[in-house]
Amino acid sequence: MTLSELNHYLNQSGPLATYFFIVLGLVLLILAISHLLGERHQEPATGEPFESGVVHIGDTQFRFSAPYFLIAILFVIFDLEAAFIYVWAVTLHENGWAGYLEILIFITILGVALLYLWKVGALEWGPRGKAPQRTPPQQGHSAVLQGTPPPIRPPQP
Repeated sequence: MTLSELNHYLNQSGPLATYFFIVLGLVLLILAISHLLGERHQEPATGEPFESGVVHIGDTQFRFSAPYFLIAILFVIFDLEAAFIYVWAVTLHENGWAGYLEILIFITILGVALLYLWKVGALEWGPRGKAPQRTPPQQGHSAVLQGTPPPIRPPQP
């Protein structure tokens, strides 16, 4: 790369570099102002879990079953396919019969995949399709607010 090519490259990427450094400086400025003006307090209830005005009693970290995440992943996959179909619908007139045949094959593959997932039981939530009963977390008064220290969780291995 010659010096003139490097100079031309830097002239073209100069505005991008300037924008990058302006954004970086703005982010650092906002973080610094937030750090200087922000509140700092350590009260007994600071580490207490608090959600929607309800103080929980007991462990607030409960496990979700694996089918929950499987259904979520399948939803994302099939939702993404809906985005592909939308793009096809926008370009329907330009694609013609070839595009129609392609989307027909695409939807057929999706239908076969959905039937397969249904047949192997990937869409079932529990044994024989019945969801297991979960007990909701208890709600009530906070032990921390009543004077007992918050529990210290052991580090995860």
